[in-house]
Amino acid sequence: MPLIPEEPQIHESVPGPRATPAAGRTAPTPRPVPGPGPRPAPPRGAPASSVRPGKPGPAAPPRGPVAAPPAQRTNSPQPPAGEPGTTVGAQLQLIPAPADGAVDAADEAVDLLLDSGRAPGEILVLTTGETHPWAAHELSFGEASYWAQHNAADDVFYADAAAERATGRPVVVVAVNGGSDEVTAKALPAAMARAGTLLVVCGDPQRINAVLGANA
Repeated sequence: MPLIPEEPQIHESVPGPRATPAAGRTAPTPRPVPGPGPRPAPPRGAPASSVRPGKPGPAAPPRGPVAAPPAQRTNSPQPPAGEPGTTVGAQLQLIPAPADGAVDAADEAVDLLLDSGRAPGEILVLTTGETHPWAAHELSFGEASYWAQHNAADDVFYADAAAERATGRPVVVVAVNGGSDEVTAKALPAAMARAGTLLVVCGDPQRINAVLGANA
């Protein structure tokens, strides 16, 4: 199933800690578009049409990917959130980025998700190529300590896309930062199966669509 770049929004409420982006890398990401805010009451005697809309709600962060608003912020029916490892209600979002900027794009996606209310333990970040710097650092202390953090599920967790021990979470972010087409073709469906409500893919849209199209 080809992925199409989109610019929906993330509007959530509880701020969380920020993930640290990889140093020395940049990745262009779409700018968020603030949602509509309430209209003020017109002054006494003034026609309603002469009043401009009020300022939108909480300002969105200036950079980073965006995703669809959660069910509690919209009047339209939303599918129920699935349990980790299911695709019930999962939405798909593509953030265009070159392979060498995919990790930075993924880090910015995590920043925005945390700023807009996602709990750190709800987010899993996967890489198809070089290991994320956080994962490489934590693995230097041993796999037991590394996977204990995964099992605790109280912070953002970073893992290789092929790591079978990485279980599903409500939000999965994939950085397509390398690896063969075969690796990518396996990683994306596996990531989708792990995502409960949202899957964000950061990478080259042409390559991702070509890989998915060849394996459709």
